[in-house]
Formats: sequence, structure tokens, C-alpha cells
Amino acid sequence: MKTTDQPLGFVFPCSFPLKAFGHDRDDFEGLVVSVVRRHVGEDESLEVRSRQSHGGKYLAVTVTFIAQSRQQLDGLYLELSQNERVLMTL
Repeated sequence: MKTTDQPLGFVFPCSFPLKAFGHDRDDFEGLVVSVVRRHVGEDESLEVRSRQSHGGKYLAVTVTFIAQSRQQLDGLYLELSQNERVLMTL
């Protein structure tokens, strides 16, 4: 087995692209961005990209930000996964 000096997992802080999928209605993009803002802060720079499904029913929203810790990501994913409008997160 090969050993390495590289740490396993994320090294914080790091750029992190979070993707959430939901129905393309009722400002789904705004919902995802507001949840991310609660966890990263109002001053954090966000890169937001959205892509509609081929049939136009779903929206994939990718928000890239600087993640500070595993706890921050866990809290963010927990809140998104508990929201009934979010179908899946990556």
C-alpha cells in the first residue's frame, strides 16, 4: 500500500461548488442562495450559476464559495436537505 503525505478530504479554507436541484418555480435559485448566505455570511463572494433541465421542469443551481470548515458544510447540507423544495444536493 502506498503512503502519502497529502491529507485526506478537504483542506480548509477551500473553494467549494455546492449544487442543489429542485423544481424551476418560485425563485428556486433565490432560495438556494439565501440558505448558502446564512452559512457563509453576507460579505462572502458567491459565484452562482443555474441550468434548467431539458424539459424546463427542474433547475440545477451551483453556488461556489470559500468553505471554512467541515462543520459549516455539514450545517449547510443539513438545512438544504430538510427543505421540501430541494430534491437533491451534491
